[in-house]
Amino acid sequence: MRPAHFLAAVVTAAAAVIALANPASAAAVNYVALGDSYASGLGTGSYDGSSGSCKRGPLAYPALWAASHAPASFKSVACSGARTSDVLNSQVSSLAASTTLVTLQVGGNDAGFTDVVTTCTFGSDQDCVNRVNQSKAFIANTLPGLLDNVYGTVRSKSPSAKVVVLGYPRLYKVPGSCNVGLSDTKRSAINSGADALHAGISARAAAAGFSYADVRGAFTGHEICSSSWWLNSLSWPVEESYHPNQNGHRSGYLPALQSVIG
Repeated sequence: MRPAHFLAAVVTAAAAVIALANPASAAAVNYVALGDSYASGLGTGSYDGSSGSCKRGPLAYPALWAASHAPASFKSVACSGARTSDVLNSQVSSLAASTTLVTLQVGGNDAGFTDVVTTCTFGSDQDCVNRVNQSKAFIANTLPGLLDNVYGTVRSKSPSAKVVVLGYPRLYKVPGSCNVGLSDTKRSAINSGADALHAGISARAAAAGFSYADVRGAFTGHEICSSSWWLNSLSWPVEESYHPNQNGHRSGYLPALQSVIG
């Protein structure tokens, strides 16, 4: 082989090897985060002033993932208090055909998360169990249709995107180290609500062809009343109560998300 031909062959082979070794680098990631207060970062204590009552912050798992992976673009429109209707009315407009990654966490507020916690805090054990059972019935009978509508809209807006749906942790360790506050009966009832949300949300995510991140395992041993809390109990400001703290996002949600995205 002539020297010139040999050199050309070497350059061509090297280019091929580089291309094979770095296939992901050629694909720009355009990431949009949708969802409620668990996705916005309420509970971390650090928020972007421009996000107002939505309480989006740099220590929420979507922002942490973006900071560590440097996507071509990143936008979080997650908002505290959001329900499925809010995602449809105010958030999915941020999606586009060019969006390649979507994270989505919603359903807890539809199922009455705040009212469950309030009832269980101030009511009797039976009041708490009854209210959780009411939420479970909603999760089984009504929430699936609401989620299907959201998931279908997300797919239509961003047909080529990888969509990751994230679930909710169990809030309490039962029995735990707390000797004041809610009874074990109430704590167990609230945890069973989280399990019901997991079952309902994961089933609809699978039906839509989306990936699902179950965070219950990651938070095991780090619930309220454990030896290392990744969740706020009753806090001030009160709106931060029963939400993941900084450790919950950094050590719980972020690794769960990374394990699904790959």
